[in-house]
Amino acid sequence: MENRQLAQRLRAFRKLKGYTQQQLADETGISLAVLGAIERGNRRAEDQILNKIADVLGITLAELKNL
Repeated sequence: MENRQLAQRLRAFRKLKGYTQQQLADETGISLAVLGAIERGNRRAEDQILNKIADVLGITLAELKNL
C-alpha cells in the first residue's frame, strides 16, 4: 500500500512541476524503466533514489513521502 501512495504522489509532483517521465529520468540519472516501475507502484524506491527525485522536483523527501 505504501508503494502505491508514494507512486501517486511522485506522479502528481512530477506532473505539477512539468516533467515527463523521460525528462525526470534524465535529470536524476535513473533509468526510465525504473522510474516508471516506481510510479506504477511495482518497485520500492530506496531513499537515495527518492532524494534525487525530490531534489530535481524542488521538494523535500518528507513532502514526497507525505510525512
